[in-house]
Amino acid sequence: MRVTILGSGNGASAAAFDWASHDHHVAMWDFPEFDTNIAAIAASGSLRCTGKLEGSAPIAYAGHDLAVALDGAELALLVGPAYATAAMGAALRPHLRPDLAVVALPGSCGGAFVLKEALGLDVRAERHLIGETQTLPYGTRLLEPGLVRITTRVRDGLLVAALPRARTEELRAKLLPVWPGFEAADSVLQTTLQNGNPVIHPAIMLLNACRIENTAGDFFFYTDGVTTASARLIEAVDKERAAVGAALGITIVPDPVMGLRQGYMGDATYLSGYNQGVGFATSRAPATLDFRYLVEDVGYGLVFLSELARRLQVPTPSVDAIIQLASVVLDRDFRAEAARTPDSLGFGDFTPEELRAL
Repeated sequence: MRVTILGSGNGASAAAFDWASHDHHVAMWDFPEFDTNIAAIAASGSLRCTGKLEGSAPIAYAGHDLAVALDGAELALLVGPAYATAAMGAALRPHLRPDLAVVALPGSCGGAFVLKEALGLDVRAERHLIGETQTLPYGTRLLEPGLVRITTRVRDGLLVAALPRARTEELRAKLLPVWPGFEAADSVLQTTLQNGNPVIHPAIMLLNACRIENTAGDFFFYTDGVTTASARLIEAVDKERAAVGAALGITIVPDPVMGLRQGYMGDATYLSGYNQGVGFATSRAPATLDFRYLVEDVGYGLVFLSELARRLQVPTPSVDAIIQLASVVLDRDFRAEAARTPDSLGFGDFTPEELRAL
């Protein structure tokens, strides 16, 4: 298969290596301002990996010409943070073809809705195969330009959904050659709500805020940062997320259960599951509070969850408290910014029944 990766960061590099090492034709593209990793890959014609996957894999193209990167592609994977989805979709729009499947990997809270809007497509249109996943299939970090480390390769507990969901199985089939663990989600609302990052990261960040500022993140984020207190807060947020899902008729798997399935944890608990989880053991804390664990996971994830809960009349006191505290410590109003809300995604006035039908 000819696959194009939009993005050049941690997840994009891991995905590119994995597909290329399975003998697929892989091209990588990113915006010109993100040139360091792209330039290194272009210079060598390959991407190196260490950890769960080892070796070097050929990359057919690495550059900033999206038309070249998409030439003949059957699958485009948009791999980046939530704030990049709209920009990547806008860049992709002039090159969209009916035979090109496009996946936000991961959706990071309604990514498929944002993607379809950026591509100029009606949310219900089925002509183009568009969808999202709930997570990356990796725990991964770039070690240096052209070298990525994969600490966890997820083989189970992966969800994908098309928008609309009538084409989910078709989209899933596109991913199976390299990621056979992907299952069909009920809908993109399930992939959005099942994203575990907003459940885990903000709670740990806020309850370790002073430690992060005093040490510039010189500790292990999960091993040292998850204590009884932060585990309780993670659990409270997780339960509120599950209640929102239940109001929509969607079953949300508790995060430790999903973490065990995905191979990050040795037991499905909110304390030892995280601070003794082998998949989390080497993760260092961020050097600053102004990091995507708050900026993205609160601004895009928890604000969306809270606003959706309001429409469903589901109380979310812990989620709301985290939004307020994150706004205070970073001196910005995440709720007012409304980076990702039901209104911004186009279904703010939908009834629960209309949301389920979508």
